[in-house]
Amino acid sequence: MNPRVKRPLADLGIRLISGAFMAAGALVTAWLGGVVLIAVWLALAAFVLAEWWRITRGWPLWQAFGLVYAAIVLVVPLTLRWSGEFGLPALLWLFAVVWTSDVMAYVCGRLIGGPKLWPRVSPGKTWAGFIGGTLFAGVAATGVAAGAGVPSLLPVALVSVVAAMISQGGDLFESAVKRAFGVKDAGAVIPGHGGVMDRLDGFIAAGLFALVLGVMRGGWEAAGQGVLIW
Repeated sequence: MNPRVKRPLADLGIRLISGAFMAAGALVTAWLGGVVLIAVWLALAAFVLAEWWRITRGWPLWQAFGLVYAAIVLVVPLTLRWSGEFGLPALLWLFAVVWTSDVMAYVCGRLIGGPKLWPRVSPGKTWAGFIGGTLFAGVAATGVAAGAGVPSLLPVALVSVVAAMISQGGDLFESAVKRAFGVKDAGAVIPGHGGVMDRLDGFIAAGLFALVLGVMRGGWEAAGQGVLIW
């Protein structure tokens, strides 16, 4: 095997294994809802807050913003999941956007290479990864919507693409914050990913987008429908 191909993907295995366990857990919480959903996502929000405070120690305004940043982790899945008939599909759609854009941006970026997306902030990210992750995520998320019986898929596809770009923007935002404070990883609790915040940065950004869009179009009680039904 060409070593130039093998090396860039050398750590993909551990990332996929860790990601698979986390994805399975997220899917279980989404399916069960209720107390399980609250408990798991509350714990994740607490991890994110602790990691954010560790990174921004001694900076009161940054630490205050961390409360909002961590709250998104809890508010988004609860609001989408409890928003009626399309609540569960909307949350699964969001998972598809975030997970696919993350994995495929990594794969496309490592295999294709090319110009860097924002080398001063995240030297490993490329335009090939950004475009590949966005397109694959658009397809995957639209497929989830189709499986849920959403009637108009073209608008959902466009929203999925936008959400995928925002998800990757969330990754860059966290990278910029870590670089500004001289930190490489938010933590080390997840093999291949770093901290919980390192794993949820894209979810926080895309989730906030979905929450705002869903509430604007469907209200708090029908946010899932606001995201998927056009």
